[in-house]
Amino acid sequence: MRNITGLTRGGATWEPQFVLALDAKKCIGCGRCFKVCPRKVFDLVERDDEELDGDLDDDNMMVMTLADAMDCIGCGACSRVCPKGCHTHGPAPVAS
Repeated sequence: MRNITGLTRGGATWEPQFVLALDAKKCIGCGRCFKVCPRKVFDLVERDDEELDGDLDDDNMMVMTLADAMDCIGCGACSRVCPKGCHTHGPAPVAS
């Protein structure tokens, strides 16, 4: 199998990195990834009790989740704006 690749405007090969996972324990619910995403990949939901950490205050009861990871276009904008490094990305293989 090979990975999906594309070309930049300048003609360089580019390999998109698609969102694979989001670490809810690291997420502070800031919504930056939701705001920057051009697709409907993320959703802000109420934090589960087991995700609550002693470091979090009562005002931070929301957490980002993956609503539709299959809608990701691989731009990586979400990970660039995330202050906590919550996102895991990887290439998408193409069936030959």
